[in-house]
Amino acid sequence: MIYPLPAVIVTCGTPERSNMLTVAWTGTVCTNPPMCYISVRPERYSYPLIRETMEFTINLTTASMARATDWVGVRSGADYDKWKETGLTPVRGEKVACPSIAESPLSIECRVKEIMSLGSHDMFIADVVNVLAAEELIDDSTGAFDLAAAGLLNYNHGQYFAQGSPLGRFGWSVRKQK
Repeated sequence: MIYPLPAVIVTCGTPERSNMLTVAWTGTVCTNPPMCYISVRPERYSYPLIRETMEFTINLTTASMARATDWVGVRSGADYDKWKETGLTPVRGEKVACPSIAESPLSIECRVKEIMSLGSHDMFIADVVNVLAAEELIDDSTGAFDLAAAGLLNYNHGQYFAQGSPLGRFGWSVRKQK
């Protein structure tokens, strides 16, 4: 296993019939064009919703969302209204039919390009069609999303952790000292 992983909540379906599930098998596939993936077990309640609409939204989670993130991952949408049970707030998708989560600091709207059956999970490879970010986490000087300030949640071998302190920026180890 490769750890730690992001603990995200994937939303899927339509405004009339939506669901959410916790996913740790997710990541970036390509930057140009922007693409990402999620891997989902075919027996999950959300699987046919994603397959029918060919859309989903990846919602990053925070330490304050840890309880809801865990609950969404261990309960089935076939038995519960996860929105009602967790108190998370659905927000109408901008470029996709499925909602995003208002409490998420960053939501990535995706359209499925390819489905790969890999064994226990099927990988949904998707184009990123829109990104929704909490405005208070956008750095005014650079326009970049402040990941450190977001307080993101990670999953590490059965446990959830708040993201730690930054240690350096990409390339800092080789930059010339002034």
